[in-house]
Amino acid sequence: MYLKNINLKNYRNYSNIKVSFNKGINIIYGNNAQGKTNLLESIYVLALTNTFRNVNDSDLIKKDKLFFRINGLLKNSKLDKNMSIFYDSKKKYMTIDNTDINKVSNYISVMNTILFTPDDLDIIKGPPLVRRKFLNTELSQLYSNYYLLNLEYEKVLKMRNDYLKNGKYDINYYDIITSFMIEKEILIFKIRKKFIDRINNYAPNIFKNITGLSGFKIVYKPNFDFELYNYDKNKILNVFKEKYDSEFKFLSTFYGVHKDDFDFYLDDLNLKSFGSQGQQRLSVLTLKLSEIEIFRKWKENNPILLLDDVFSEIDEIKNNNLLDYLSGDIQVIITAVSLNIFNNDILSKAKIFKIDNGKIKIDKNRRGDFSE
Repeated sequence: MYLKNINLKNYRNYSNIKVSFNKGINIIYGNNAQGKTNLLESIYVLALTNTFRNVNDSDLIKKDKLFFRINGLLKNSKLDKNMSIFYDSKKKYMTIDNTDINKVSNYISVMNTILFTPDDLDIIKGPPLVRRKFLNTELSQLYSNYYLLNLEYEKVLKMRNDYLKNGKYDINYYDIITSFMIEKEILIFKIRKKFIDRINNYAPNIFKNITGLSGFKIVYKPNFDFELYNYDKNKILNVFKEKYDSEFKFLSTFYGVHKDDFDFYLDDLNLKSFGSQGQQRLSVLTLKLSEIEIFRKWKENNPILLLDDVFSEIDEIKNNNLLDYLSGDIQVIITAVSLNIFNNDILSKAKIFKIDNGKIKIDKNRRGDFSE
């Protein structure tokens, strides 16, 4: 799978551009605040309908314009697809091959992307909510039914919490809500656990190849271990019932996948608390690189790897080790301030674009393909 081209209309600082990419390595370089991350963001929005930045959709529209549109041609081994996102401050429209897509779940599993940005350090340093959001985003790309499953769980969780707060308690009704919630939780727990188990099939070797250090792993820390009760809904319900009195008192659901977490470890060292910032950054990058293999196995297709200013804070030796992972059969789109961080082997294989104030030009070696 790779993105052949993308066309932006009224997106951020872009008025109207079309960029055609190499199916291998693509490098977009230029000074800060010129639009490199905006371009990478537009690819992410095309794939997942939402930005990875903490802004509203209306902020993506170019100043003084009424809408933005992103079109892209996705090529894969099965069937090419023309994908489009249109937003006019009122509604977002998704189309594939000019057919309207009304369900997000039917759209976001088509174009698979793996993104790494400097802000991804929050995946290890931030609160559990950030890590759960990461799990939900990645698993929604892998499984179209996961998005709906998680949406249904959040609805029943809200229903349960609202019922706790209304001050009128019918235990039989509360049991029914709880049983329905448990059914959803068991499925989510199984999918999350399998995902992290599979990540750990690849992550230790990737981390060692980049850093030279052994013993890396990711530890899933569920709020409730459904496997411990053999996924028996009746046994689990009885355990949940033991917390009813406390839930009625504090007006909150105590058990559930909405409180799950995971941590990064090097042997017995929790890297969130005791790792250096360099180790933390490489831990998150290892997680993302491990996902490539997961997508290959589950989706039978390569995802698109988006790397936003990844190399600026990693030393030269680790940079070179990391670059070895970019020479395979996966499309990689990289932003950087300078080309000096890349070795000649990478530069010889890459399409290179220079960006200046929202204008993209082919570099002096004529690598890349640009039209406006």
